[in-house]
Amino acid sequence: MKHKIQTVCGFGCGSSLMLKMNVEAIAKKHGIEIDAFCGDVGTCCSNECDVIFISKELAERIAERTKVPLVVFNNFMDKKEVEEKSLAYFETIK
Repeated sequence: MKHKIQTVCGFGCGSSLMLKMNVEAIAKKHGIEIDAFCGDVGTCCSNECDVIFISKELAERIAERTKVPLVVFNNFMDKKEVEEKSLAYFETIK
């Protein structure tokens, strides 16, 4: 079963796209099948997914509304943080 990962930023087309591509590359490198897509903070809680990957600032805005787990990043550009947190999440779905 492929897990649906939504990467979220303010408008759904900038940093969320970079995060999506990084998460997909990490998953591929480790042989994990995922279905990742971008979303924006305004509508992300209504999109069908298994988990939301999001920045700390935006996570605070949706934490009360979301029905799925959040993987929260301090810095989307920190490849080490993205890999560590992505792999930690992937371990939970194996």
